[in-house]
Amino acid sequence: MRKWLSLGLALVAVVLVAAAVRFFVITPERIDRGQNKVQRVAVDITPAAQALQATLDVADMHADSLLWKRDLIVRSDRGHIDLPRLIEGHYALQVFSSVTKSPKGQNYDANGADTDTITNLAIIDLQPPRTWFSLLQRSLWHAEKLHGFAEQSGGRLRVITTPSDIDRLLADRKSGATVVGGMLSIEGLQNIEGNIGNLDVLYAAGFRMAGLAHFFDNDVAGSMHGVAKGGLTPLGRQVVQRMEAKGMIVDLAHASHATVAEVLAMATRPVVSSHGGVQATCKVNRNLTDDEVRGVARTGGVVGIGFWQGAVCSLDPRNVARAIAHVRDLVGIDHVGLGSDFDGSTTTGFDASEIAAVTQALLSSGFSEDDIRKIMGGNVLRVLRAGIAAKG
Repeated sequence: MRKWLSLGLALVAVVLVAAAVRFFVITPERIDRGQNKVQRVAVDITPAAQALQATLDVADMHADSLLWKRDLIVRSDRGHIDLPRLIEGHYALQVFSSVTKSPKGQNYDANGADTDTITNLAIIDLQPPRTWFSLLQRSLWHAEKLHGFAEQSGGRLRVITTPSDIDRLLADRKSGATVVGGMLSIEGLQNIEGNIGNLDVLYAAGFRMAGLAHFFDNDVAGSMHGVAKGGLTPLGRQVVQRMEAKGMIVDLAHASHATVAEVLAMATRPVVSSHGGVQATCKVNRNLTDDEVRGVARTGGVVGIGFWQGAVCSLDPRNVARAIAHVRDLVGIDHVGLGSDFDGSTTTGFDASEIAAVTQALLSSGFSEDDIRKIMGGNVLRVLRAGIAAKG
């Protein structure tokens, strides 16, 4: 009897271990696959668009790929981005954002800061325990991941932290090297945990851009999707000044209208809206008004146009081109670029390997090749290079 009991307990233990392994292996992939979808839009890429694409240095200001348990060095059948797909799309640079907190029931209208779904994701993904209950540590883990991918890439992926890194990247690409730059950004400065000194910690880890708020108000700034939707806090004003001094680009994406106005009033360096749209072509509250677009342009900055429904009211790249055309007509061609929000719990009509769909839409809309080069990467590369230089 005792022998059978021992065998039964051993069998139960094996079943429980197998179930746990299955859960922690399969669940992260299932969540990623469900959150980051591609519903492909049929696009006829002409030989002219293909030829132009092959000569571009594409640069995109926002992707959340580091949030997911995915090896970015190898091609995946889920999500929107990995190194092989970036290379296939002729990317020169991808900005990778660190998402550290996301409210339950996340929506564009109003979210409190009292819940968080990223904690469960950190545990399910078996991230280091230090990341389970610290937003700062989550960002530092994301930085470690990007640096690790770069080390494993055989020189095909480089972490970009200085203007000279961008110069060398572009020179090497021009000479025929297959290489993509990755720059670190932050989606909401709740990760400094109320301590401006942690901004220096994040800078040391390689972060060179930061959005002030994400989907909820924090102790730095109000969010477009928060409850109060206020402006900069006293800490927030110090943060903006410190970022400008260090060479960290201020990102207005997700910021409340009050925050946007206050940042634009005090900015002494180019600011960006890394990912989103414009209300003139897609009337969604998170998109920029014409006055806000003008304000970004006055700083010398750039507006990144996204590829998902909430940014351009469609998955069709023709709507991306339509939003880009509006910014061009409003403030000039030098102030618009790409801000995909790939892997940001978004559904898009194409992935990074298929970014020629945007090139085609721009060509079909009558944009010149020179202007397309600016839109697809030149403007973003120019602003990033200037913005990450330490203030003299």
